[in-house]
Amino acid sequence: MKMYGYMKCGTCRKATKWLDAKGIGYDFIDITEQPPKQAELKRALAAGYELKALFNKSGGQYRELNMKYKLPLMSEAEAVKLLADNGYLVKRPICLTKDKITVGFKEETFDEVWG
Repeated sequence: MKMYGYMKCGTCRKATKWLDAKGIGYDFIDITEQPPKQAELKRALAAGYELKALFNKSGGQYRELNMKYKLPLMSEAEAVKLLADNGYLVKRPICLTKDKITVGFKEETFDEVWG
């Protein structure tokens, strides 16, 4: 499993704690240094996540770039490229294997998908 996250993020720490408790191995990738690739973000969309759900709406970059107003005017391709270029904009953590993906951390979702 790959896990894109940020160690200063409380949600990412909760996710790593959950994975560690279940004995699930993962490669932690700092999302700010190496954001998910466009193909990985498109996999999240194909799995049913909405485009706006891939954005870290509580982050400083989201506010600084006025994404609340810009995002509705962007094409999916433009938004995915922006996310792939700026890990601070991406909702975290993103956990993925060859056939599964989750965005964000909710214990119920992790129990269902990874448990």
